[in-house]
Amino acid sequence: MRLFFLTTLLLLSFSLTAQTVTQPPSGNNQKCEVTQYIGSLVKVTINYSSPNVTGPNGQDRTGQIWGQLVPYGLTDLGFGLQNPSPWRAGANENTTISFSHDVEIQGQKIQAGTYGLHLIVEESQPWTIILSHNHTAWGSFFYKESEDALRVTAEAEDAPFAQWLTYSFTDRQPDQCTVAMRWENKKLPFTIKVPEMTEVYLANMRQELESTAGFNWQGWNQAANYCLQQNTNLEEALTWAENAVALPFIGQANFNTLSTKAQLLYALDRKEEAETELQAAIAYPGANSFQIHVIGRQMIGSGDTKMALKVFEANHQRFEGAWPTEVGMARGLSAVGRYADAVKHAEIALSQAPDQLNKDNLVQMIENLKAGKDVN
Repeated sequence: MRLFFLTTLLLLSFSLTAQTVTQPPSGNNQKCEVTQYIGSLVKVTINYSSPNVTGPNGQDRTGQIWGQLVPYGLTDLGFGLQNPSPWRAGANENTTISFSHDVEIQGQKIQAGTYGLHLIVEESQPWTIILSHNHTAWGSFFYKESEDALRVTAEAEDAPFAQWLTYSFTDRQPDQCTVAMRWENKKLPFTIKVPEMTEVYLANMRQELESTAGFNWQGWNQAANYCLQQNTNLEEALTWAENAVALPFIGQANFNTLSTKAQLLYALDRKEEAETELQAAIAYPGANSFQIHVIGRQMIGSGDTKMALKVFEANHQRFEGAWPTEVGMARGLSAVGRYADAVKHAEIALSQAPDQLNKDNLVQMIENLKAGKDVN
């Protein structure tokens, strides 16, 4: 019994001495994380430890960062593999960058995943950005070129003083963003782009339509409308639109679903079917003049000016010339070159205009129409 107790105590002692506790970050280089979405789905995250221009002992290292604290080119760090190595692009553990989807960095493809981020800093030429498959190492001490996933270059720029090394997203577009690393008096921007953003959304929509979004007509209609607006994947989108109209238990033939289906049929050059669906949409009891007006504007945008005029005429007749159907008539007639007739409707619309902004726009519209200019 005594032996068992001693053995247990020794094992417990060994176990306890093997444990570590959380302490302040090495060198007081605070951990940081920054995340940016490209669009609604593609997530980019950078994890890093942020060194200070002021050293741990309070020394001012301004002017001693680039080329000294951070050497130019590759250097033997005196530990680990002791091979010429890049900079860890931060402090302490690997700086890492993660992508939820496949992207392009500086125009070069990289697969979704997490990568160690390293830099080869240069004095008078572009810097090299390295993404390594090894993202769990401490710093660059065990960096191996054979583990590179990607190498690209970017131009470093002079920048306002930054006390702490910081990564930020300085430009954000629907399908790309710009990341900038800033420290002391330098900035390194580089771009991350989603090469097929539309396909990313479509793939996600297909998944969502197999889940809760597929159990209501709104989900199918939204997916079909997205394809319509992007002018892509139209055949599958028509199937989605038909589901929104008539899928058992959830389909609903309302203005939204019928008009979406009609516009997809137009886009697929199935005009007779499209006109039938559009007439059903316009006649739908719940449709209002503004909704129908928007369809007419969309028809003009797609180049089908004759059908646009038919939509505006049906709207004008159904709502007996109420606002904004006179505006629609002016636009529809202008689109087919009947400017004198368009002026008459625009002048009536001016008398109906609900606010000064609409009045000002209509005054300008009338001037253009009288000069023989299309107002669409």
